[in-house]
Amino acid sequence: MPRTSTSLPGHRSAARAPYRGGGGRSAPGAPGFTWTRYTGHGPGAELLGGPRTALELGCGGGERAAYLARAGVEVTALDSCADRIAHARHRWGGTPGVLFVRAEACDHLTRAVTTYDAVYSALGAVRRADPEELVPLAARRLNPGGTLALSRPGPARGCAHSLRWWADLLGRNGFLDTDARLLPAPAPGGTGTLLVHARLPAHRTHPTGG
Repeated sequence: MPRTSTSLPGHRSAARAPYRGGGGRSAPGAPGFTWTRYTGHGPGAELLGGPRTALELGCGGGERAAYLARAGVEVTALDSCADRIAHARHRWGGTPGVLFVRAEACDHLTRAVTTYDAVYSALGAVRRADPEELVPLAARRLNPGGTLALSRPGPARGCAHSLRWWADLLGRNGFLDTDARLLPAPAPGGTGTLLVHARLPAHRTHPTGG
């Protein structure tokens, strides 16, 4: 049975202090972190497990990347839309520790050589990219023990099948402690959120799929 893990081993090679923030709520005007479209609803950045470095796939306006950077994480944040990257740079580009890059997620993952403690997409690239392509590429960009976390609008039907499918996909690509769940909307009639996260083993293994 898949289970949840919220711990991430430290990586001594990183120069910055580990992330010590929590939750997704923030003061007015400050960046926040949420996996859903509803402010303050559901878990926050703690699902990433305390990374020192992170890669965001589909950063939108850059709020989540800025939130992590202010907590001491070195963040590279991608988006394929020039207008969104321009907005993110304008609003958060002065935040130490965050780099905004215009790039398509799978293209960047294929070409990049840098590895990270966490790779995540909150209502971002995972909505457009093929998960069968995205997940193996993301696994290659993670350090041993690293965390992958993804969210997208939840399925209206076939939820149990979708959750099993995601757990199987992550398992085939070497991930452990997989948690796939559907977060209901905070009010009736709203759209739920499919949220999955998992970690790689502390020592790299060869996945059976991908």
